[in-house]
Amino acid sequence: MSFLKFIIKNPFRRKNSAILSIVGICIGIIVIVALGGITQGLVSTFEDTIHAGGADFSISGTETGDSAYGTNTISANWTDTIANVSGVDEAYAIYVVLVPIGDDYMNTLIGIDPNGTDLADISLTDGRMFRDNSSEVILGEVYANDNNISVGDNILIKNEEFEVVGIYETGDQNMAGGVFTSISKVGELMDDSDSISNIYVKVKKGVDPQSVADRIDELYGDNITTITSVMEMEQMGTMLNTLEAASWGISLLAIVVGGLGIINTMLMSVFERTREIGVLKAVGWSNKKILTMIVGESLVITIVSAIIGSIIGVVATYALVPMMGLTPVFTAKIFIQAFLIAIIVGIVGGIYPALKAVKLPPTEALRYE
Repeated sequence: MSFLKFIIKNPFRRKNSAILSIVGICIGIIVIVALGGITQGLVSTFEDTIHAGGADFSISGTETGDSAYGTNTISANWTDTIANVSGVDEAYAIYVVLVPIGDDYMNTLIGIDPNGTDLADISLTDGRMFRDNSSEVILGEVYANDNNISVGDNILIKNEEFEVVGIYETGDQNMAGGVFTSISKVGELMDDSDSISNIYVKVKKGVDPQSVADRIDELYGDNITTITSVMEMEQMGTMLNTLEAASWGISLLAIVVGGLGIINTMLMSVFERTREIGVLKAVGWSNKKILTMIVGESLVITIVSAIIGSIIGVVATYALVPMMGLTPVFTAKIFIQAFLIAIIVGIVGGIYPALKAVKLPPTEALRYE
């Protein structure tokens, strides 16, 4: 039998001891993997929440104008330019104009791509979304209620008839009384398809919106202006930092708990074999070979434990955590961390008692009970 096979098989000669060692180590690994999946799920859920609905910030022109946003319109070409900035996930242009709508001499008409309405922070309460480049509109609840208009009715916008296909609600009071339609249709009504009022920007998950806004300012600040809520950005950053700190704290606790369990288990396992080590030294084994054997056996047990513990941790987390309304998220980093911890602490747990054992004279080791 080769030395490597001996190291792999030897820990399992004493099944009860091996099982106890594996159980002790598994507990630590299960804690690390489970808490890692839960905290990562919390971070993911939080990021989904803060990035859900509505744009992270918007972009407008730099010069004061008479548009609904108080600035001059900008070229529609800016939409593609902003969409290609690093960190940007989506960028949708809007064209806001004041035109005659129904019985109103002037009201707000907002043009946007139908796919970008989520960034406008609106949600339908009745009907459906308008189609692109069609004579269809959706009305804010305030406007629809004030004018007693329902889905299926028709309204005149700048002397052109549009069908009301939906009613929306929004948390933005400036849009609650507005009318949305396709941005291409607004460009057609205004005979200006090359101009837009604003660009709604949504950043990629996990990216700081303020850093993207600053990047856009640095690149194109002479031509456009980013509009952000400083308070919201600061609150978002603070909450993310708090959650990250909590995640690190929980992971550290899991490492300490799991590490202590691993070291204690390996110390007991190795010290139980002190007499066996004395026999091996008596028959000519060198201290280096004994040390290698003990550390190798420790690694075998910790790696097996890491595999079993990771599997149990994932299964248990997916079985129990959804009952609390959470969705765990497991990444490669969690498992790499668990295995590295198992290996490092396994080496420490094996090498410390092994060094003490190899220092014993063979006669004293043989007398160890």
